[in-house]
Amino acid sequence: CFFFSILKIKLQILSGLHITYSFTCFQGNWASRGTVIQSSTSADMFAEKAIDGNRGLQQLDTGCSSTLNQTNPWWRVDLAHIYKVSRVVVTNRNDCCPEQINGAEIRIGNSLENNGNNNPICAIIPAIPAGESFSYSCGGMEGRYVNLIIPGDMKTLTLCEVEVFGKGNWASRGTVIQSSTSADMFAEKAIDGNRGLQQLDTGCSSTLNQTNPWWRVDLAHIYKVSRVVVTNRNDCCTEQINGAEIRIGNSLENNGNNNPICAIIPAIPAGESFSYSCGGMEGRYVNLIIPGDMKTLTLCEVEVFGKGILYLYYLVHKLN
Repeated sequence: CFFFSILKIKLQILSGLHITYSFTCFQGNWASRGTVIQSSTSADMFAEKAIDGNRGLQQLDTGCSSTLNQTNPWWRVDLAHIYKVSRVVVTNRNDCCPEQINGAEIRIGNSLENNGNNNPICAIIPAIPAGESFSYSCGGMEGRYVNLIIPGDMKTLTLCEVEVFGKGNWASRGTVIQSSTSADMFAEKAIDGNRGLQQLDTGCSSTLNQTNPWWRVDLAHIYKVSRVVVTNRNDCCTEQINGAEIRIGNSLENNGNNNPICAIIPAIPAGESFSYSCGGMEGRYVNLIIPGDMKTLTLCEVEVFGKGILYLYYLVHKLN
C-alpha cells in the first residue's frame, strides 16, 4: 500500500489560541498499487508477493515471488500510468542461491513488445547479498511498465520485494468532467495513461463543437503544481488546441474556469506532448478551456506534476 508521513505542527499564540496544521505527504512506492505478472510461477511464490510490503526475508515461500527454472525468466509491474522513475529498489532472497539474481536487467518503458522486456534498461544487477535491498538509480526514465529479466538458459528469478519511486502524475487518480462529450470520447480518456495516438476514438477525450468547451480534473486535494503536460491528437485538426488555457485553483465558480491561468497553449504539433510550467501554483482543480464560439477540445492525455502534498487542513481551538 501507499506509505504516508503525518506531520503535525502546533503553534501557541499569545492569546491562548492553538492552531494545528496536519500535512499528509506522499512518500510512497508506486509499485505497491500496481498489477504484476511473471513468466512462470514456482509453487505459490506468486508475482504479487514482490509488492506486498513484506520483504520476505524470514519465510521465502510466503514472502517472495519466484519463477520456475527457465529461459529468460521475467517479472513485470504495470504502474497503470506513466511515471518518471527515479529509482528501483530490489530485495534479494535470504536463504540459498542469492547469486541467482546476478545479471538481472531492470527495464522501464511503455511498450509491451516481448512482454515489456524490450524497453530501455535502467540498470543491470551485478549481485545483491543475501537478504539485502539495493537501490538502482533510473534518472527519471519514463514508463508505465517496470520489468526485471534475467537473460539466459536455466535461470530462476526470485524477488522478495520490488519498490519503484519517482514523480507521479496526480491527475491519473483524479475525477474528471467536461462540458460535453463527443461520441464515446469521455473525459476519463484524458487520464487513462494511454496517449491515444493510434486510435483517437478509444484513447482521447473530446467535447462537442460548442462555445467555450472545457475539461476539468479534480485532484481531490490541494497541490503545488509544477507543470502540466498536454498531449494533442495525432490525426486531423491539431490546430483545435490552439489558444487553450490551463487554469489552476480552488474555486468552482464558472466550473473552475475563472481560476488563475498557468499557461495559454499557442499550438501543439500532432501527437506531441508539451509541458507547461506552472511555478508551484496551488490548486485542487486543473481546467483546460478554449475561449470562443464553435470550438472543440480534444485531449489525448493530461498529466499534472507537483509537490506531493495530498491533504492540508487546520483546526482552531482554544485552551481550556
